[in-house]
Amino acid sequence: MRLVPAVFLLAATSAYAQAPLPNPAPPPDPEGIAQHDLNRTPPTVVKPVEGVPPATPGKPPSDAVVLFDGKDLSAWKSQGKDAAAPWKVESGYFEVVKGTGGIETKQSFGDVQLHIEWMSPSPAVGTSQDRGNSGVFFGAGKYEVQVLDSYEAKTYPDGQAGALYGQFPPLVNPTRPPGEWQAYDIVFEMPRFDASGALVKRARATVFLNGVLVQNAKELIGPTTNKVRTPYSAHPASLPLSLQDHNHPVRFRNVWVRELK
Repeated sequence: MRLVPAVFLLAATSAYAQAPLPNPAPPPDPEGIAQHDLNRTPPTVVKPVEGVPPATPGKPPSDAVVLFDGKDLSAWKSQGKDAAAPWKVESGYFEVVKGTGGIETKQSFGDVQLHIEWMSPSPAVGTSQDRGNSGVFFGAGKYEVQVLDSYEAKTYPDGQAGALYGQFPPLVNPTRPPGEWQAYDIVFEMPRFDASGALVKRARATVFLNGVLVQNAKELIGPTTNKVRTPYSAHPASLPLSLQDHNHPVRFRNVWVRELK
């Protein structure tokens, strides 16, 4: 696997003042644009970095926690339940099983660097959000980086691949066609709350899709939600990562995470 450029890690290191934020409630329309606006200008399509992801998964960093090594889902469980992850494992990848619900890591994580590769179904079926839909979640399902077949397919920009769902579209669209592997490299910083539960630091995400920067140290205005804006509410600094069952047989492979102490 090719190394992520140094700027990728530097984007996650700047400091925040640890003082309660004066208005933790999210604005109704970040950047002055309505949520899920189909008339919003879509991100420019660009070619992804050649060879990202590679045809054969590379070896994770030596300090990574491997969440899927191509063999089993022993690091995962059924979301919200004390039961084995019900998704299918085959030929070095695992696949969403429609109707079984999401899965989450048994281990909790705080600030992380996450690598995960995914593939939308081929041939493509459906339109807009009903097309290769899943999601990578931080904070036990609270904060989503969208997974979607966004190759020559129209949907609302804040819901396409690379979006911080319902909040911020990707800077550009470097997706590959359905049936090809795609790679996310994400630095995610969890929000922080003081002893009274007041927000002192917003969550922040830096996202590379297929080697291309699509979210640059973007502060989330609150949890990522559908057709509504909800404010932050206090929660632990470490929570499970999760993947969404959105009734599409999306595949995943080569999943590892590095905790950022």
